[in-house]
Amino acid sequence: MRPHTPSLEEIFDTHIQTLATTLRPQTVNVYRCAASRFLAYLHANFPQVRRLSQLCRDPHLLRWLQTLVKQDPPLSNKTRRDYLLCLRRLLDDFADNGYALQPGLIRRQDFPPLPHVLPRALSPEDDLRLQEEFQRSDDLCAQALLLTRATGLRIGECVDLSVDCLRVVGDQQWALHVPLGKLYTERLVPADENTRMIVARLLRLRALAPPSWLENSPGLLLPRPRSRHALYKSLRRTLAATARRAGCPHHVVCHQLRHTFASEMVRLGISLPALMRLLGHK
Repeated sequence: MRPHTPSLEEIFDTHIQTLATTLRPQTVNVYRCAASRFLAYLHANFPQVRRLSQLCRDPHLLRWLQTLVKQDPPLSNKTRRDYLLCLRRLLDDFADNGYALQPGLIRRQDFPPLPHVLPRALSPEDDLRLQEEFQRSDDLCAQALLLTRATGLRIGECVDLSVDCLRVVGDQQWALHVPLGKLYTERLVPADENTRMIVARLLRLRALAPPSWLENSPGLLLPRPRSRHALYKSLRRTLAATARRAGCPHHVVCHQLRHTFASEMVRLGISLPALMRLLGHK
């Protein structure tokens, strides 16, 4: 009986499952998306390619690079770069595991440049109007966004806060425990009275959430309607709607709340090293 020869899909999927044991779920999703797009492109344009040893830089990889550029709607340079990084890592790992691949399938010059955009804080006027609009809203997402503005948390860190995130750290001193996040570190962020009031409102609103949301998010401060990604989308929609009501003239994204917090801390005289620790930068 002839031994089973794994398909390209099986080879990619098996290795991504191995990577998933050490990578964060969001990173694994990028690997899966990159692999899925590349394999779909191969099947549509080069159905005769069924083994890794058949891959050539020209035409297989070069044509794929052109396909990424011509996507509609267009992919950002960062997304294209992420796909290339993931695919190159997969191909390098396959070669290390003994598969016969041609060298140099993806090269340094293939990576699109990333735009160098300076952090953009909200203007003091827009910041004030937006915070006032958040405070008027008895909505869980609005209060979560207000918490990110009050503490400088990344939106992903806010999404993963636990119900017991407030910790007593001294006599009349409180801190917000921020779990492992983007840089695989946890930290304590000072929590003033305003921050504690926001957390209290979130706990009250959490208790009113549908039972199915609470079942999806045991132990988490922010109940999730379905998935982590669904909560992200709800936060982005809430921010966009609130910014419109507040009369902000420009589109506002979640990360600007963090930059606005940082700008406020600088104006208050906090040192740069202390600010970096507060924001969770290494």
